[in-house]
Amino acid sequence: MSAGLFGLLDDVAALVKLTAASVDDISGAAGRATAKAAGVVVDDTAVTPQYVEGIAAEREVPMIKRIALGSLRNKLLLILPGALLLSQIAPWLVFPVLMLGATYLCYEGAEKVWHAVRGHDEDSGQSDSEDQMVSSAIRTDFILSAEIMVIALNEVADLGFVHRLVILIVVALVITAGVYGVVAGIVKMDDLGLRLTRTDSPAAQKIGRALVRGMPRLLSTLTVVGTAAMLWVGGHILLVGSDKLGWHTPYQLVHHLEQLVQIDPGGGVLAWLVNTGISAVIGLVVGAIVMAFVSAVRSVRHRSSE
Repeated sequence: MSAGLFGLLDDVAALVKLTAASVDDISGAAGRATAKAAGVVVDDTAVTPQYVEGIAAEREVPMIKRIALGSLRNKLLLILPGALLLSQIAPWLVFPVLMLGATYLCYEGAEKVWHAVRGHDEDSGQSDSEDQMVSSAIRTDFILSAEIMVIALNEVADLGFVHRLVILIVVALVITAGVYGVVAGIVKMDDLGLRLTRTDSPAAQKIGRALVRGMPRLLSTLTVVGTAAMLWVGGHILLVGSDKLGWHTPYQLVHHLEQLVQIDPGGGVLAWLVNTGISAVIGLVVGAIVMAFVSAVRSVRHRSSE
């Protein structure tokens, strides 16, 4: 038994030495993987603040903490093992699963657009509302986190299993800390502004008043950007996924339109806008279809229960 224990310790020591010897490679690969997923990270940062809009100031940071912990659980306990397992035994399933999540993301975005058009229903109470908003934020984060982790995994797919595991853990920790650190800073900026207005410095008071006036507008803007990001990311995943699964026409059409506008100067920006706009429209259409289906199912269940 002791021999087995010492053998296990030797294996662990060898693993530690291997990891330490290649720490530069791991950190470099983690940096590249994180940078590759930067677009989705921006979306994640824009989506989250809308879930704490209208919440009492003393509950904002606790809510963000709950969402951040949920995001980390998503990445480390669900997405990371699932992505590594699928990449090992059934890599062809990665995109279909991601497309299912993208469809839910489109549904969430379309539902928010619909609520914005027709007006929000009043919440029954702040406690229930907070729990519901945290759950909704974690569900949405799951889809965005899944794309981030899959993009990162794709960047390090040629490395060994241990290296991929360590790199993806680093990516998960860095991105979660970065996104929710920025979100916490955004939602508490108005409190900082209020404190500045109470100082003796006229310049600080002026900055404080600007922050207090500007933060509600910034949060409202981020709500719009976050909803658009849901539709864009979801639609883009469906667009790329359909091409990978054999339906090439939509992706080729978008690629052709990108080439038409990709003339210098500014061609790259125009091409990105074309891709983003079409992806968002796809997301809105798919989300509306899913909304109609869900509404029909709910109506049938309601009639059958009467």
